[in-house]
Amino acid sequence: MRISELPPHMRKQVEDKIGTPKKSKYGNVKTQVDGTTFMSKHEAEIYSELQLLEKAGEITALSLQVPFTLAGGVKYIADFVYYDKRNQEWTVADAKGFKTDTYKIKKKLMAEIGVEISER
Repeated sequence: MRISELPPHMRKQVEDKIGTPKKSKYGNVKTQVDGTTFMSKHEAEIYSELQLLEKAGEITALSLQVPFTLAGGVKYIADFVYYDKRNQEWTVADAKGFKTDTYKIKKKLMAEIGVEISER
């Protein structure tokens, strides 16, 4: 029997005891692709697109969750970093649905060291 099938008074007792699943602050849904868990469907879709570009030979060296240490010890973790053969440059990309104030600051700090973040 599922918790949702219990009578309301019993369901409340179970939920009080074990808790209820919490929703993400920004509504994202964790999604898994090829054994890798992404924080959102959007991020997983971008990964799938980048994998196709890599298989087509348009990009190489696709890396996930690449850390950068910025001024003042601030840490920024890029969702994706890859070498784009088409324009012969490294790309730092982030899956963005909502730009937090913290992200905006980190983006400015990255720009100060000469790295532009490609938002997708």
